[in-house]
This record gives sequence, C-alpha cells and structure tokens, in this order.
Amino acid sequence: MKDTLKPGQKAPGSGQVEIVGPRGGRTGQERTTTKGKPLPPTPKSGQSYVPVDGTKNGSGFKK
Repeated sequence: MKDTLKPGQKAPGSGQVEIVGPRGGRTGQERTTTKGKPLPPTPKSGQSYVPVDGTKNGSGFKK
C-alpha cells in the first residue's frame, strides 16, 4: 500500500495518522504525530499508519 508508515519510523510530518490493517483496511483509530519523532506502536502486529490530516503550521504532511 502506498504512503504507509511503520511503527517506530520517524514521522515525515506533524498531524493525524490512521491505523490500517495488514491488507490496508481502515480501523477508524487515529494518533497524533510530531515531525521527526518515532511513530508509536500499533495495537496489533502487522498494522501500519497512513497520513490523514497534516497540521497547518508548515510542518504537516506534504501532498
């Protein structure tokens, strides 16, 4: 899946990321990230993150 981020990877931007399953299914759960900080662990093995909404202050996710 395109644009997925793994737990522990440094966040490319600040904002909200959604947890997705191993096959890309949405969970509806979101986490807030800070640019350059590691992404938190996911509740289950095999899950990853997808950027949803970047912050508006210039450090948000790039389109």
